[in-house]
Amino acid sequence: MMQNIKWLIAATIALSLCACATQGSKHKHSERDAKIVSFSSLAFKESPHQFDVVDIDVHLVAQWQDPYVSSDVALDLEITTPSGEQKLLPGYYLNGKSQAPSHWRVKIAPHEPGLYKVRAKLTDNNVVVYGEYKNLTVTPSPKKGFIRNYDGWSFVYDNGDLFRSIGQNFGWEARHNDDSKYFKALHEDKRFSYDEMIPKLRASGANTIRTWMIYWNLPVDWKNTANSERYTNTTDRFNQSGIARLDQMLEIAQAQDMKVILSLDSHAGFIGEGWALNNYNTANGGPVSDPAAFFTDSSAKQLYKDKLRYVVARWSHSSAILAWEFFNEIDNIIYSGPEHTAIVSDEAVVQWQDEVGEYLKAIDFHEHITTTSISHRDVKGLFELPSIDLSQTHLYKVTDRIPEIISEKNAAYAQPYFVGEYSAEWDWSVNFDEISDTMITDFKRGLWYGLFAETPILPLTWWWEYFDKHDVSRYMRHVEVINRLMLAGGNLQRYPTPAVAEGIYTAAVANTDKAFIYLLNKTDQAQSVNLSQFVPAKRDYQIFDGDSGVYLSDHDRQNLTLNAQGNYIVIFSKN
Repeated sequence: MMQNIKWLIAATIALSLCACATQGSKHKHSERDAKIVSFSSLAFKESPHQFDVVDIDVHLVAQWQDPYVSSDVALDLEITTPSGEQKLLPGYYLNGKSQAPSHWRVKIAPHEPGLYKVRAKLTDNNVVVYGEYKNLTVTPSPKKGFIRNYDGWSFVYDNGDLFRSIGQNFGWEARHNDDSKYFKALHEDKRFSYDEMIPKLRASGANTIRTWMIYWNLPVDWKNTANSERYTNTTDRFNQSGIARLDQMLEIAQAQDMKVILSLDSHAGFIGEGWALNNYNTANGGPVSDPAAFFTDSSAKQLYKDKLRYVVARWSHSSAILAWEFFNEIDNIIYSGPEHTAIVSDEAVVQWQDEVGEYLKAIDFHEHITTTSISHRDVKGLFELPSIDLSQTHLYKVTDRIPEIISEKNAAYAQPYFVGEYSAEWDWSVNFDEISDTMITDFKRGLWYGLFAETPILPLTWWWEYFDKHDVSRYMRHVEVINRLMLAGGNLQRYPTPAVAEGIYTAAVANTDKAFIYLLNKTDQAQSVNLSQFVPAKRDYQIFDGDSGVYLSDHDRQNLTLNAQGNYIVIFSKN
């Protein structure tokens, strides 16, 4: 009897151990569970041109709980460039289920001609599986490529052509219920869409817009949306309606040769209604209960990195993207406490920016320029970070100080500087029609100030609806005429100008061949200027009327009459 009991106990333990082992084997992950089924692209058979967008489709089997969590599952393209660099580019999930065939994609726009060796790298719960190497032969192309930092005055395309941004903010498409006191109907006008405004602004001389990703516009990282009939709420990690619209916007921009500064987040998403809707808020299933913790919590940082990973995988191939902007006015989150007190330290925000900025740099094979912005309060150390390529502040009611401020910021910051927003007024509760002349004069003056200052992006005005209503945006064509002439000679630098009468502002820029003298009459009366103090003796010159957009054909060789508030450019050969 005792022997039978011992046998029964031993058998029970054995069965239990077997059951545990069997149960464990269901969850144990091995390399056999993760596999790359196929790795295909037409480009492997046909030689794409340099800067062409190449789609590589990957079908794989992996085990995950969430395909958008890179610590759970991640697909990368391992790249060996013709020059021998080793790089990774993230891929993104399209469809399929865990432990079943799923479809992923990688989009690459090769920068250099020659032979690339590429293979898929699948990381599944810390198990790494590689696909076979395939060759990608890229042929030279006449395309300009991507835009890079250059010398503080301008950018440069991959092919060597110089580029300087002229444009304005087009922060978002028309909202369903705008909060403007005086211009509600204007701001809700459906003509303010990317489809209509990008071509219109391009025809007006603009080559750059700055636009936001936020819960009412391009809400890729927002499950909850508001104030726009274009988007729908979702339970998915990323919002498909936002993804589709960002696809469309970049297609429109690419077709129009319009560059985009894409602001990935705004302070508006971390205060008031924005925080109530925010994915990072614990109330919505996020990791943190307040905006300050967003910058310090490790789970929030990882969630944000996975957002960056998706954005890079999905859109970094687009040369229409001039720059990634991490945050619009990040200082407005810092000082969002009662009576504008600080809720988080500069140091914490800078540490956050350093970490996520370096991560973005590491995964963006296409090497886009990066920026972030502050409104009017410095964040100590922010613009000293190597992961920020452009410094940016926003200037309201100080347009006449733009030249001075640009010089100050260039001296203070490690990166080239630009004015991301400016206008004569920031307060949306003001009736702009009562100061219409001031608003329009300020718009024009800011552009000329920027053209004659050391900045690669001319100041970008706000209030796009108001300036469209008054047909002012087309004035950018006049500035573009001189911009093209400046860039044609290259090597932009300051050129000295003498002091003139009070109320006359002067500035000058020279390129390799020509000098450009800007004369602004800031007074309300016509003023006469003796041109001999600007133009060397016996030197031919042209005078461009910045306000009419034409060259003066008949003028006094000695004196130039400047109209009240008039903008003029004198152009002559340096030799």
